[in-house]
Amino acid sequence: MAAARLAREAPVAAGAALHVAGGRLPLPGGDTEIDWKAYMAQVEGVINGTYDYTQLQGDTGPLVYPAGFVYIFMGLYYATGRGTDIRMAQNIFAVLYLTTLLLVFLIYHQTCKVPPFVFFFMCCASYRVHSIFVLRLFNDPVAMALLFLSINLLLAQRWGWGCCCFSLAVSVKMNVLLFAPGLLFLLLTQFGFRGALPKLGICAGIQVLLGLPFLLENPLGYLSRSFDLGRQFLFRWTVNWRFLPEALFLHRAFHLALLVAHLTLLLLFAFCKWHRTGESILSLLRDPSKRKVPSQPLTPNQIVSTLFTSNFIGICFSRSLHYQFYVWYFHTLPYLLWATPARWLTHLLRLLVLGLIELSWNTYPSTSCSSAALHLCHAVILLQLWLGPQPFPKSIQHGKKAH
Repeated sequence: MAAARLAREAPVAAGAALHVAGGRLPLPGGDTEIDWKAYMAQVEGVINGTYDYTQLQGDTGPLVYPAGFVYIFMGLYYATGRGTDIRMAQNIFAVLYLTTLLLVFLIYHQTCKVPPFVFFFMCCASYRVHSIFVLRLFNDPVAMALLFLSINLLLAQRWGWGCCCFSLAVSVKMNVLLFAPGLLFLLLTQFGFRGALPKLGICAGIQVLLGLPFLLENPLGYLSRSFDLGRQFLFRWTVNWRFLPEALFLHRAFHLALLVAHLTLLLLFAFCKWHRTGESILSLLRDPSKRKVPSQPLTPNQIVSTLFTSNFIGICFSRSLHYQFYVWYFHTLPYLLWATPARWLTHLLRLLVLGLIELSWNTYPSTSCSSAALHLCHAVILLQLWLGPQPFPKSIQHGKKAH
């Protein structure tokens, strides 16, 4: 089969990963489909001429993803015989999985922080991630693949193209915005306010361009559906807050408290860990050549640490995490655990944290214990990130230019 040939021809670790996911892909019509039919129904509505987002529906509800999702899954709609050839779709997502691994390995290769044995666990130890990619056909892996491509471009100092791919990732699923605070900090550090504006313009321009057909039809409907920050999640699917009473989980005051905690921790990291030049953080608004401490090209670890930490803080304070959301940060966990040395956190303890996180995400339905264990592991990682040395020294020294 095509999937089997892919596994044989790919690197051994990646092939083993697909084997762990179940060896052979399930036959079409199996019980692994969750959102695929809904995706195809929503895309078919656009193909039939409906550009009003409020009128686009699927089996699981209305279309709630930005326009980039529509175009990509429209391509999959045609590539899979109007969404009926599930085997072809799974083969395409198998290729996407291998491509994502390649992009992640390229990032880790440039940081030189994570010991090689950890990559075995990244490839082979997560049945949940393999299921999300190859069996469930969610849109989350598509968004993350584009995000990792964006980070590779940023590491190559291709900031314009990196922002372009970042915006494309956001256009597939809004969770990529969790990386946005880190990206904004990096842009201001590298270019200052004026220099960052064109890059931010690229991000905004792509969103407008992709959404134009829908904005012209019903702008309020498109924005309210595709960028709905107040969307309510069902308690039955939560992975991270199962130990709370459902009434508290759904209460707006709880959501507001999480948002305040999220923003507070981002500011603390920005002021105390990322910005270490001795100048006011407002100096980031100046042209780099006019700062007291001359700006140097950002190193790979400065870029990756800021982006991964920004996303992880958002994950910790998410109103709810569903099972497919695991790919939002799974491939970043080894870096977050190993990039900052800590004597109290040995290799064995770090692997234990990874194992407990994996166990929490594989517990279905989630329990109070699995949710509590997940938060405990997140707290350990956050504590290490806060206490450990950061890639940004107190005064930025000359670093090797990323290449």
